[in-house]
Amino acid sequence: MISIIIPIFNAEAFLPACLDSVVAQITGEALQIILVDDSSSDNSPAIAASYAKRHEDDPQRQIILLSQLHAGQSAARNLGIEHATGEYIAFVDADDRLAPDWCERHLKVMRKGKYDYVQSGCRRTRDRADKGWTVGPRHLPHNRYQFTSPCARLYRRELFKDGKLRFPEGMIYEDVVFSVDLWLSGAKCHTIRYAGYLYTRNPQSTTSRPHLKAQQKVIHVLHMRMHGQSLKNRLIIFYTILRLEGHFFLIG
Repeated sequence: MISIIIPIFNAEAFLPACLDSVVAQITGEALQIILVDDSSSDNSPAIAASYAKRHEDDPQRQIILLSQLHAGQSAARNLGIEHATGEYIAFVDADDRLAPDWCERHLKVMRKGKYDYVQSGCRRTRDRADKGWTVGPRHLPHNRYQFTSPCARLYRRELFKDGKLRFPEGMIYEDVVFSVDLWLSGAKCHTIRYAGYLYTRNPQSTTSRPHLKAQQKVIHVLHMRMHGQSLKNRLIIFYTILRLEGHFFLIG
């Protein structure tokens, strides 16, 4: 079984499309879909509850709805990890979608090579009222260190056993730190040139706006990760810092 963890916070405009895409995966495997509501103030909890109700007797699509006091996306993902029972774990953001063959493509490669995680690329999309969903060009990974989002990856749950790998809480850009910790763990990775994760350009997202203190904090955390590391690992972290600073420059 694949456990798909979806943190939710005020995502009512995007959530139905996200959940429809996850439920519609064309894999023969059962899916455990874990929805973690982070104290949304909109209609997101009711939407999530309606999907859980609709599939409560479906042996192939088990939907679990969890809630927490507002603690952020990292805490929501960590809570989902604690409730995941699948052999594999994937993360999907509530304003994004999956192509129908996303699980199937990753699972096939994962089982063939016995990797710890398999990652792929994405397409940026935009929801336009006049034309529906518009899909941009493919963004394909050329190496395992190119993308820092935890999404567009399928992981073995073993990576998260006994708290070995978690999302740092109480900070923005936590996905960068998570990815660096994943790379430094030595987990066996395979990259596929496939773009089935549909990332929504959401101007309201946290990382689309500048946060000077948060930017300084994540850079500091990454510098601290360098201590005691091999030359190769220090170069990986330094490469990530350079790319992150480039992103900060672009968003102002």
